[in-house]
Amino acid sequence: MIEVKDIVKSFEGNVVLDHVSAEMRDGEVNMIIGQSGSGKTVLLKSLIGLHNLDHGQILYDGRDLAEMRNKDIRLLHREVGVLFQGSALFDSMSVIENVLFPLEMFSHKSREEMRERAEFCLRRVEIPEHVWHLMPSEISGGQQKRVAIARAIVLEPRYLFCDEPNSGLDPKTSLVIDALIRDITREYNICTVVNSHDMNSIMEIGDNIVFLKGGKKEWQGSRHEIITSENEALNDFVFASELFKKIKTAAL
Repeated sequence: MIEVKDIVKSFEGNVVLDHVSAEMRDGEVNMIIGQSGSGKTVLLKSLIGLHNLDHGQILYDGRDLAEMRNKDIRLLHREVGVLFQGSALFDSMSVIENVLFPLEMFSHKSREEMRERAEFCLRRVEIPEHVWHLMPSEISGGQQKRVAIARAIVLEPRYLFCDEPNSGLDPKTSLVIDALIRDITREYNICTVVNSHDMNSIMEIGDNIVFLKGGKKEWQGSRHEIITSENEALNDFVFASELFKKIKTAAL
C-alpha cells in the first residue's frame, strides 16, 4: 500500500498539489484522473520520488519516502516498475535486450536466470518468440506497449506506475492493454497506480480512483461508485460526452 498524507507541492509559488491525501491499495488498479492542469502528473511523479514535497508524507508500506537514505531508495527502486507514456524502449536494443536491461542493472541473477526471467515476462504479455530479436521500430505500437509492461514487471515489483498507458493506441488495443494491467495487478498483488484521462479505462479497470481538481482531491472511489456519485465536478468530467451521459442515466 502507498499512503499519501496531506501532501503539498508548488513550483515558483504556484501550488499544484494542495493538501492531497489518498490510499493506493495492493492488488488493485489505482487511477489518478482529472483535467489537464489538475495535478495528476505531478502527483504521479511525486509518488515515484521525482519531486520533493513542500509538506506531507508518502509512505510505501509505512516507509516514509522523504526519510529514506540512499541505500533504502536504491532498494525501493528494485520494488518499483514504471510504464512510461511513450513506452520509452531503447531504440538501439532488441525487444529482449530491453527487458533484460533492468535485470542487468539491478539484479544479482546469473546470465541464464536473467534470460529465463525475461523470456517468462515476454510470454506473460503474449509477445511471440519470433519478435524477441526485433528492434522496437519493427513492431507495432501495441506490441511496444506490451514489451514495456514486460520490462516494468521483470524485477517482480511490488509497485507499478503507468503514465497514460493507452496513449496513441487504437480502442481495441487499449482494451487489451487495460486487461493486461488489471490481470497482472491481481495475479501478483501489485499496488498499481495509473495516470489516465481515458474514460474507457476508468470504467473498465478503475478499482480505486482519485479525482483531482485544481490540485485538490475532489473525490475518491471505485468505478462502480462513479455511476451513482452526485459529485458535480466528477460527473462533469467523467460524463462529459453524450454517450457516457446515456450510460449513467441507464445505470440509474
